[in-house]
Amino acid sequence: MRHSTRIAARLRLLRRKISRERLSPEAVAGGWALGMFVGCAVPFGFQLVVSIPLAIRFGLSRVGATLGTFVTNPVTILFIYPAQTFAVNRLVFGGTITFSRLRGMEWTFQSVAALGWEVMASFLAGGLILAALLTPPTYFIVRRMAIACRERERTRASQ
Repeated sequence: MRHSTRIAARLRLLRRKISRERLSPEAVAGGWALGMFVGCAVPFGFQLVVSIPLAIRFGLSRVGATLGTFVTNPVTILFIYPAQTFAVNRLVFGGTITFSRLRGMEWTFQSVAALGWEVMASFLAGGLILAALLTPPTYFIVRRMAIACRERERTRASQ
């Protein structure tokens, strides 16, 4: 299967998941935005423990809160975590750690903590910055998709 075909199939799957939820478009989008925020701001491995209870508490999409956290997964953290840590470390702390060292490390809480408070602070601040950048567009894109999917369903049902 070609790469573009796989991407199109995944987008169709996401659209189906969004359209099948029986919450308001705002609650669906809120769940996805919550998942995106938690996926960026909370270290890998703790995300679902944070996102699911928050989604339940605030009446947001649990599916979205779960799938939104997948922005960071075992593959993407190999790129996202070093980049966010390196960028913040350079900008805020003057950059005492190299990008190649970050790329070659295992991204566990213990290994990040072993590099010192400066790297740990850079990692956490980088996650918060990434979350602040990605969460609003996620909300508005998913909300628009939810509204469009439901409108399409209404049109099909009336025909």
